[in-house]
Amino acid sequence: MEMYLQPLAASCFVSGEPFVEGARIASYLVRATTLEIVRYDVLEARAAGFAPEGFVACRWVHVFKPRRSDENADRTLKLTAENLFVALADPATEPTPESTRLVQFLALMLERKKLLRPRGRSADGRRDVFEHAKTKQIFEVPAGEFTPEFFVAVQEQLSVLVGAPQVKEEAEPTPTSAK
Repeated sequence: MEMYLQPLAASCFVSGEPFVEGARIASYLVRATTLEIVRYDVLEARAAGFAPEGFVACRWVHVFKPRRSDENADRTLKLTAENLFVALADPATEPTPESTRLVQFLALMLERKKLLRPRGRSADGRRDVFEHAKTKQIFEVPAGEFTPEFFVAVQEQLSVLVGAPQVKEEAEPTPTSAK
């Protein structure tokens, strides 16, 4: 799963105020009415009054860190399942029910791709522990039950981000010619 999105904005979408280091930012991934995937970054204090047009697939809150001058901005435009997992599972990111569900699903998917290695459960047994294969960073993901309802909810979120699956139309039977 790959898509290209805007990088973290430098200012609040609602107020236009520039972000300063340490500011709490609410980020939204939204499928706009034009079917385009848009990222909105809003100061958390302004998020209560923010209602983007379209379907909000995911929302998370994080602390703003200015980009390093040597950082490749083009590379950060590419949002992969792995990048999205790292952003949402970051301990500095505050989970929401939507982002938690997406993190659980992405962890399952990335474990199957051998990008995450399972390392057991947390001491309290409420979180699964994973090691990121490339960076060796440890992530704790809330343990959850993978019920049919869970997958339906994830499918709805992902269809917003990557589009609904194409349904093949069955060919109508052609009438046989009369002899």
